[in-house]
Amino acid sequence: MSGFGSIVGVNWLREHLNDENVVVVDATVHLPDTGRDAMTEYRAAHIPGAIFFDLAKIADPDNPLPRKVPGREHFAREVGAIGIGNNTKVIAYDTPGLYSAARVWWLFRLYGYDNVAVLDGGLKAWVAAGEPTEAGEVVRPPRTFVPPAQRDILALWPSVLEASRSNRQILDARTKGRWAGTETDRYPGARPGHIPGSANLYWADLLEPETRRLLPDAQLRARFEAAGFDLRSEAILSCGSGLTACILALALSRLGHDNWRVYDGSWDEWGRNPNLPVETA
Repeated sequence: MSGFGSIVGVNWLREHLNDENVVVVDATVHLPDTGRDAMTEYRAAHIPGAIFFDLAKIADPDNPLPRKVPGREHFAREVGAIGIGNNTKVIAYDTPGLYSAARVWWLFRLYGYDNVAVLDGGLKAWVAAGEPTEAGEVVRPPRTFVPPAQRDILALWPSVLEASRSNRQILDARTKGRWAGTETDRYPGARPGHIPGSANLYWADLLEPETRRLLPDAQLRARFEAAGFDLRSEAILSCGSGLTACILALALSRLGHDNWRVYDGSWDEWGRNPNLPVETA
C-alpha cells in the first residue's frame, strides 16, 4: 500500500481499487442554486464499488444549518453503517474534481482517523484517464467504527470572534466578490462581507483550472503567501458553509502546515447572526 497519503492519484486508485480494505466514497455535494442532485448523479455514474457518503446525513441532526459537524457517536454510527471500519482506507472523491471531498478527509481527521485520502481531480480525473464507471447504488455490510481521540481542528463562532478581535489569522475561501461584499451571497439571508480582519484566498485558485487537481506545492505556497498568509502561524479557515475551507486545510496539510482549525459554521452561520460583526472591502 505504498504511496498512500492525504492525496492519491488515479494510478494509485487503479492499482488498489479492489483491495479488501479500500473503500471509495462519493462525497459530492451540490448547493441548491445549482439545480443538481448529487445522489441522482451518483446512481447514474460512479467509480466502481464506490458508496455514497451523504454529508447531509453524516452531520449534526440538531443543527438547523446543513452539513454541520456530527457528534462523535453519531459520526461513528453513520460511518460504520455504510461499511467503514477502523482498518478501512477511505478514498473520497467528488464529481467536480475537488469541492466537497476534502470535507470527508477533515471529518475523519477531526476524529483522529488518518487512514483517509482525497482522489486528486476526483471523478473528472478518473474519467479523463479512461477509467470505467458503473451505475446503480453500492451497499456494503455494516462495520464497527470507533473514532480515536478528537483533534483540535474545529472552530466554533466564539473562538472565531476572539481570533478576529485579537487580529489572529483568518482565511476565507469564498470568491473575492463575496468576501468583499460586492457579490450576492449564495446563502439567502446572509449579510454581505466577511469576518473582520480575515484575508481572502478563493479555493478554486488552488486547483489547476482544467484538471481540477491541486496545484504543485511551490504554486500552492505562492498562492497562500500572495494572500498574506503566514505559513508559520496558526489560522482559522472559513468559507460559505464549511466545505471549501477544508480544501484550504488539505492544501496546507500537504505543505506541512497543520496548525489550523476549520470554522464549521462559516458564512452561512456568521453572516446570518446580526450580533456578529461584518466588514466589507
